[in-house]
Amino acid sequence: MNALIINCSPVRNGATAEIVRIIAEQLSHRHNTRSICIDDYTFGFCKGCRSCHNTAECVQHDGFTEIINEFENADIIVAAAPSYWADVPAQFKAFIDRCTPWCNTHEPHAKLKSGKKGYTIALRTGPNMKECERIISTVEHFYGHMEIECCGHMGLCSIEYKNDVEPRRSEIIGFCKDI
Repeated sequence: MNALIINCSPVRNGATAEIVRIIAEQLSHRHNTRSICIDDYTFGFCKGCRSCHNTAECVQHDGFTEIINEFENADIIVAAAPSYWADVPAQFKAFIDRCTPWCNTHEPHAKLKSGKKGYTIALRTGPNMKECERIISTVEHFYGHMEIECCGHMGLCSIEYKNDVEPRRSEIIGFCKDI
């Protein structure tokens, strides 16, 4: 099986990237893994033109296509998202918005290969799990409209820097055992 682990943060070497690295390391024993960072791709915001509601295609042709192709090739998707003002980072939200042609609430719509399983890890600097739950809700809502089965999630509080991840390593590894 192919596993895609996506760093939803624009920071390529911070705490979220460290979590992605641990997950990729763990999953590579059982799956073909690919890790990407949302900020490695250049793509525009959704223009709200609604053309995709009639064509099931976006009028923009940019780096978004590369990311959606990664989703298409994956059987398992793990999104690791930090809290940016109590929700996913703007870069990942922009990606979600661009997925409108794949949204299952209108016809016609594009469709990813079926049978995909989605997992979410949310992290934040403060101690309140409620904020992690909000991030998880955003990602799982997205998965639902993409017809990706939500199979598990994890919230990690009090993680601000890369060094804060190591004490939580066993929790992350435990989470990976169910993927």
